Amino acid sequence: MKLIILDRDGVINHDSPDFIKSPQEWTPIPGSLEAIARLNQAGYRVVVATNQSGIARELFDIATLNAIHAKMHAAAQLAGADIDAIFFCPHAAIDGCDCRKPKSGMFEEIGKRFKMNLKGVPTVGDSLRDLQSGFNSGCTPYLVLTGKGEKTHATGGLPPGTQVYPDLAAMVSAFLKPAVQASQVAQAIAAEPSNN
Repeated sequence: MKLIILDRDGVINHDSPDFIKSPQEWTPIPGSLEAIARLNQAGYRVVVATNQSGIARELFDIATLNAIHAKMHAAAQLAGADIDAIFFCPHAAIDGCDCRKPKSGMFEEIGKRFKMNLKGVPTVGDSLRDLQSGFNSGCTPYLVLTGKGEKTHATGGLPPGTQVYPDLAAMVSAFLKPAVQASQVAQAIAAEPSNN
């Protein structure tokens, strides 16, 4: 199975310093949903892992979060994209849970759910904690410069091997390029007349 793990706010949709508190506030970053569709077409299952401490802060409730995610799923489907699962941490930093990024509990749950080792699985985020939680779970980290990404990049301290792209669309284009080239080579070989 081919899997990729994406952060939500600042990667798929525009982020807000005041939290995304309603479906109306959720707006996709241009090209992000089409990028997910391209991942699906290449055989990838797309999973979202997102901290949502707005629940613990009582800025919104689970029903509202579900409505936000229903809007995201509907928008993705309109773009021909499918998000396999959404994992979220509802806790605040002071709760000391294992699932809040940069801890790796959410990633461990993803590994259990999909019955796979996450070593080498690509993970895309815009904040250091996204990359740390993925890296500590064996994932290959990718930073996008949307959302908090530019600030994260300027601050430094990224996990070893982190690749940096302007946005999810650019990351996916570069990530899928080797596979596309290999496919084109295979097609070219198949098209060559046989000498036998």
